[in-house]
Amino acid sequence: MNKKNIYLLTQAAMIAALYVVLTFIANAFGLANYSVQVRFSEALTILPFFTPAAIPGLFIGCLISNILTGCAIPDIIFGSLATLIAAFGTWKLRGIGNVFLSPLPPILANTIIVPFVLRYAYGIRPLWLSFLTVGAGEIISCGILGLLLAFTLNKYRAQIFRENF
Repeated sequence: MNKKNIYLLTQAAMIAALYVVLTFIANAFGLANYSVQVRFSEALTILPFFTPAAIPGLFIGCLISNILTGCAIPDIIFGSLATLIAAFGTWKLRGIGNVFLSPLPPILANTIIVPFVLRYAYGIRPLWLSFLTVGAGEIISCGILGLLLAFTLNKYRAQIFRENF
């Protein structure tokens, strides 16, 4: 394994661990699951804008978080897949080079997928209200907190997300 692969694997592991810790903090305040979700960990979904290591890191972090916070099986599967789709979408938008677009894939993926998970895994109704509450939570987590994180990280991009080895 070369230095670059080790570096990316380490980044992915750190992102996954940070996602789990931040989800547990949100869970302590009752914000990590169900119809009103403001997962602080979702701010990390802008990280694929900076590094491809964030794609598996976010997916694994979300998967572990959903398991450890006692989510239903459909939530573990489809909630984690929503994060994977969002991370990949953010990575693809990286080519445009506009950090303001980086929160869009997680906001859209979660706003579209999670309400159906809430409906079929937990029986939460009405569906339209879940679209509103999940969407609002994603706008706060990804759109506001995520962009604040992105602007902060962008200042130190070269030191944190090295691309030359």
